[in-house]
Amino acid sequence: MNNMLMSLALMLLVGFCISGIFKKLHIPSLLGLIITGIILGPAALNLLDPKILSISSELREIALIVILFRAGLSLDVSDMKKIGRPAIMLCFVPASFEIVGAVILGPACLGLSHVDSAIVGAMLGAASPAIIVPKMLWLMEEGYGTDKHIPQLIMAGASADDIYAIVLFTAFIGMSKGEGMSAWTVVSIPISIVTGLAVGIGVGIVMAEIFKHVHLRDTVKILLLFGLSFLFVGCESYISEFVPFSGLLAVMALGGAILNRRRAVATRLSAKIAKIWVGAELLLFIMLGSAVEIKALLSAGLGSVVLIFGALAFRSVGVLVSLLGSGLKFKEILYCDVAYFPKATVQAAVGAIPLTAGLACGNIVLTTAVLSILITAPLGAILMDICVKKCLTRSKTPHELSSRNPGLQLPPEDSGASS
Repeated sequence: MNNMLMSLALMLLVGFCISGIFKKLHIPSLLGLIITGIILGPAALNLLDPKILSISSELREIALIVILFRAGLSLDVSDMKKIGRPAIMLCFVPASFEIVGAVILGPACLGLSHVDSAIVGAMLGAASPAIIVPKMLWLMEEGYGTDKHIPQLIMAGASADDIYAIVLFTAFIGMSKGEGMSAWTVVSIPISIVTGLAVGIGVGIVMAEIFKHVHLRDTVKILLLFGLSFLFVGCESYISEFVPFSGLLAVMALGGAILNRRRAVATRLSAKIAKIWVGAELLLFIMLGSAVEIKALLSAGLGSVVLIFGALAFRSVGVLVSLLGSGLKFKEILYCDVAYFPKATVQAAVGAIPLTAGLACGNIVLTTAVLSILITAPLGAILMDICVKKCLTRSKTPHELSSRNPGLQLPPEDSGASS
């Protein structure tokens, strides 16, 4: 009997069953997937083939690429221009405050160095598009907060702050490995951002022109774009020997360039990738759960919980600072604040990286990542549902909104011709 096939069968069947039960209970289904991983993994029943566990870091990296490409396909530059300064500030200010909070609280709560605390903060600093984006799309469909572009504001910030947090996370891991915080380390961060954006945008423009003149099925387009995305990330270490380069930023910029050049194509691709994400999400969160050590979870639990809530308090201040002078009422700012609470996808994708890299803080980072998902994903989802009618004004009925914004309805499936 093939143990790897048995493991995949258990992950699919048990994962969908438990996540389905959680969904019926109005609890984010991804929590059920994490619990599935804990149950099936070495910490409990130990039913997963070691071959699958050995490639878990590669599977998480693939999932992270899918996350960032989806974020790029939803990151509309024109929306950010309409909103202006608050949209730009939400891309990095709340995450920066959360990282600072973790650096302050990490030594006391978890006994970490300031650098290792910064790794935890950068891991926590990314909000979860997997939870936030569907909620914001629902707000847009129902007309809540649309008169002030609140759903677009939150989606843009949630997508972009993931990139910002991931870039800093990578830089802090390098520092923890002993590479230090030299002047070149500081300078290399903005250079890697610029080169990553430039390469992603340039390739995206070229691909958009190819899609315009060459008839390809959407499935083929997705495979080509994923191939380029894997190439960006796979070649990052080689390119960085000559010039700092962020492959992950290039992935997001690639999606953004396709959106801004070929909007109809980007909308269809995003819908198809959402279907791919069903399987990628299942593997990502189950593999995260399988990497959890129960002893580490229990030993670091209380300190991690205090750190998570303390960092969220710092993040709330960052949201307030970002939205001062934006014209939003206090209750609308409050909704924006709670909308940034959920942690999930990025934490699942990067939480085990320090452990894989052999860092001393690896188990604590992984434990805090899991706890942040278990705590903030349901908390944020519940608070968004409770606060929506109390904090936001419904400016249009669903019928009026769809008639004025036909872009909310997906174009028909591509049967082979590009549009």
